[in-house]
Amino acid sequence: MTNGNLTIWGRANSVNVQKVLWCAEELGLTWHRIDAGMAFGRNTEPDYLAMNPNGRVPTLVDGDFVLWESNSIMRYFALRYGKGSPIYPAAPTACAAVDRWLDWTLSTLQPVDRPVFWALVRTPPEQRDMAAIQKDVDAEAAVWRIPEAHLATRRFIEGDQFTLADIALGAYARRWFGVEGVSKPRLPNLTRWFAEFSDRPGFRKFIAPPMT
Repeated sequence: MTNGNLTIWGRANSVNVQKVLWCAEELGLTWHRIDAGMAFGRNTEPDYLAMNPNGRVPTLVDGDFVLWESNSIMRYFALRYGKGSPIYPAAPTACAAVDRWLDWTLSTLQPVDRPVFWALVRTPPEQRDMAAIQKDVDAEAAVWRIPEAHLATRRFIEGDQFTLADIALGAYARRWFGVEGVSKPRLPNLTRWFAEFSDRPGFRKFIAPPMT
């Protein structure tokens, strides 16, 4: 099945938009992106809120169909346009395992990533409380030890095949490895896994550019 008229609303430096763009690239989709959120505004305007009452990004418009929540959009892409692709496995147990990590990134990883990212990327150096930031880094490191242990016996998050789980975690791993000026533990399995996909075109295009 070929993709329809896809429009992705959201700024390119949003990690959740980046995940969606990376997924679309993996599936060979074409789309049009419209900047929205933060400096670009638009996400608080009535027409946007009519599509996405949360006022967040991304929002997908596919013809007459509108969908928000980044992981839901990635699932939709895989189910509608990725038939036969192992990026979202069909077997119930394998699919559930991938879904678990998609949920985990938002419920567990994102809350500890956000304060570190904002403090070290979006806060001027003269305004940073480095002692407080290090405490947040330590809290995030404890969470990253979960996939670190999981990856001890796996090439990718759920085995030998690259899936949506790797996209979801990989976008946040880029932020974790990219922040500097703090003390982070050595996580060899996570480092090896990160190198496994860092040359993929979607990662290089949408995830790897300088963080802002």
